[in-house]
Amino acid sequence: MTTPRPWISRKRHWIPLALLAAGVSFAVVATLSPWPAALLIRALFEQSAAKTVAEMQPYVPASGLDAQLDVAYADGGADTTFDVFSPSGSTEPLPTVVWIHGGAWISGSSRNVDPYVRILASKGYTTVALNYTVAPDATYPVALTQLNDALAFLVAHADEYRIDPDRIVIAGDSAGSQYTSQLATMITSPVYAEKVGLTPALSPDQLRAVILTCGIYDVSGIPDAPGLGGWGFRVSLWAYLGTKDWSNTPGGELMSTLDDVTADFPTTWITGGNGDPLTATQSIPLAEKLSSLGVDVTTVFYPDDHVPSLPHEYQFHLDDADAQAALTSMEAFLGKVTG
Repeated sequence: MTTPRPWISRKRHWIPLALLAAGVSFAVVATLSPWPAALLIRALFEQSAAKTVAEMQPYVPASGLDAQLDVAYADGGADTTFDVFSPSGSTEPLPTVVWIHGGAWISGSSRNVDPYVRILASKGYTTVALNYTVAPDATYPVALTQLNDALAFLVAHADEYRIDPDRIVIAGDSAGSQYTSQLATMITSPVYAEKVGLTPALSPDQLRAVILTCGIYDVSGIPDAPGLGGWGFRVSLWAYLGTKDWSNTPGGELMSTLDDVTADFPTTWITGGNGDPLTATQSIPLAEKLSSLGVDVTTVFYPDDHVPSLPHEYQFHLDDADAQAALTSMEAFLGKVTG
């Protein structure tokens, strides 16, 4: 995993740091800047991610894969790199899964999802795990622009990495799923792309499908969301969008892809656990919206009383039968849309 960015050395936070050093309470400083709370949340997420990576590791093939790590797609240092995997033994281009990691927009790296995409690569795909600059190190639209640039780089260098540029699937988990839905909406809706102000790197014909796991597709209710989870989302979005009143910004509005998807949205595989509050408020409404538009949608959802209760990012907990079943479903979906 990448080394956590030490917030105390960041020039942008010298004021919060000075205030803390002067004895001003954490609560007071947190009302002035998202950095203290965002970095606390980041640390907790990184601890959880490390445990999940360790849990996935036994299921990763021990051999049979070629790997290139930390490949630069732009000049932003470690933030603008990717890891790429493909089956050993041949050189032909393969259908390609590009995975965008989650982490509430403020944490995470490609290493968090490398075990999962290695597993997918072993099934006959080229897989790519992207990095981008997390907040508050950079604010919207830096990461979205980087991800679009990464897709352009992958297409331009497809022959070097065994990528079939006409058979690409974009995938993501949690915040990465939000990015995935935003990129896919840009690619398939010129009206939305114009609103965002980016020229999509892929054409609709190149994007075969999307995979959305435990994502966020409508942030309109987050300002009023209760409890610790609501507070955490508000801090993360303050950090990501660059202002405490983020809900009234263009970026805040454009994040809610539920409002902008069209009938041309790609074929979709979408899941969320029954113990994840985001499933009922985010994943199921998007799946229903896409289905009502006539989009081909494969859903993997669970009844409320399903046992065990499946948490956020359940799909990575491969010791559990439901995670294994979701992986099997995902693999079947990939075979259908890329075959």
